[in-house]
Amino acid sequence: MENYLNLEKLSNDLKNLFQNENQNESYFDFEIICEQNQTSFKTHKSILSSRSYYFKSLFNSKMKEYQENKIILKDVSNSILSSILNYFYSGKIEINLENAIEILIFSSKYLIDELINVSSNFIKNNLQPETIFILDNFEQFIKTPFFLELEENHLNFILSNDEISANEFKIFQTIIKWGKHKSNINQEKELEKKEKEKLQDQISNVIDKIRFIDFSKQELKDILKEDLIPNQISQKLIQFQKLQQNDELNQFIEKENQNTLIFKSRIIFKSSIILKEKEHIHKLKKWINDNRFFSKMKKGFSAKRDGFDCKKWHSICDNKGKTLIIIKTNKNYIFGGFTSVGFTDDKSKWKKGNWSFSSGYIPDKNAFIFSLRNDKNDRKPQRFKIIQGQEEYSIYYSYFNHGPIFGLSESEGPDFLLSSSLKSGHTNLGSSFHLPKGIEFNSKEAKSYLAGSYNEWKVNELETYFI
Repeated sequence: MENYLNLEKLSNDLKNLFQNENQNESYFDFEIICEQNQTSFKTHKSILSSRSYYFKSLFNSKMKEYQENKIILKDVSNSILSSILNYFYSGKIEINLENAIEILIFSSKYLIDELINVSSNFIKNNLQPETIFILDNFEQFIKTPFFLELEENHLNFILSNDEISANEFKIFQTIIKWGKHKSNINQEKELEKKEKEKLQDQISNVIDKIRFIDFSKQELKDILKEDLIPNQISQKLIQFQKLQQNDELNQFIEKENQNTLIFKSRIIFKSSIILKEKEHIHKLKKWINDNRFFSKMKKGFSAKRDGFDCKKWHSICDNKGKTLIIIKTNKNYIFGGFTSVGFTDDKSKWKKGNWSFSSGYIPDKNAFIFSLRNDKNDRKPQRFKIIQGQEEYSIYYSYFNHGPIFGLSESEGPDFLLSSSLKSGHTNLGSSFHLPKGIEFNSKEAKSYLAGSYNEWKVNELETYFI
């Protein structure tokens, strides 16, 4: 008797079963659609259920997806989904510095135990600041079981990184979970005094890496009330609270930043192609004056990444609330605008408009335009607020014909406009937003102030940020 084993051939045959586009469609019985680019993958329920507890439960529950024989996945890229489905069939997958976190996040959500273990070990063995912890999906990473298993030195290493992109309060909540997990404290029950002391001791060496300065006033109030953080940190936060409306605040922060990270914001706009100068970032933070916005915002749209097309811009950026728009021209001018209400297709929020063309004005008394860089050395970064009485013309929504528009579109206005291609536009500062002193509306200077000319400029990049 002789046992014949050829796992390599079995792996290749199953892989071909998944990848072969010429297969009879009747062979497949379940479709997985990647929402990101609407890519469709034909699969088999038997394979999916044997490789993932999530799919096994889904099929056993006879839910809508089971009845319709398809599911749409919203939280994964096409490349990661393709790699994992290939793994389901062949048992082979390449894990590297670029995809390790995404594989871990997907595997944790869809209960693929083997990949959770493999990707976790890879991350642990390749813990470097220039790899995984600069990625934009850190907020998803802290939701994985692996995060709770991190050793204290690894956690300190991660939290010390200024370029983490995640909501700081959510990071704090995860650190509390980590501390409870390491201390064998029930995650759900209300803590007694001894348990609080045990937790405080567990997190004492990592809690000073949390950037409490990026908390909202209410978040700060809530955590102090819960009494979960060590007394030394609590006292500093109480002092910080008292100074929030005091001129001594900046001096206090400057002094504390010499010894601790809790009052030092993490780097924002790290993924920006446009914003590279600290002065520009500092000015935007000061002008918008909303820590919650900066701690939660993301670069939702990039023309170079997502395409120079106004409909694409609207599909991503409409109905997002507070929105920051930054434009860089082919002549290296940098300007943009901020709206506290955002661009919306909800006509009930339009003050005036052309309903048949899906366009209308959206009032916003807090909107402003800014200039960060131009060809005049004596021009520092400037903000231009809305002119009193012009609030109802702050921004203009135009789905079919334009990208972002700020100001009244009359008399060679608005203050600035991007065309449907997002590659060009025109500027005429002073239509609805204040002009610098000594410059008249409709003058050559007014038309060239933001971009160097009225319309003889091109967009090099357009970035849009929102929560």
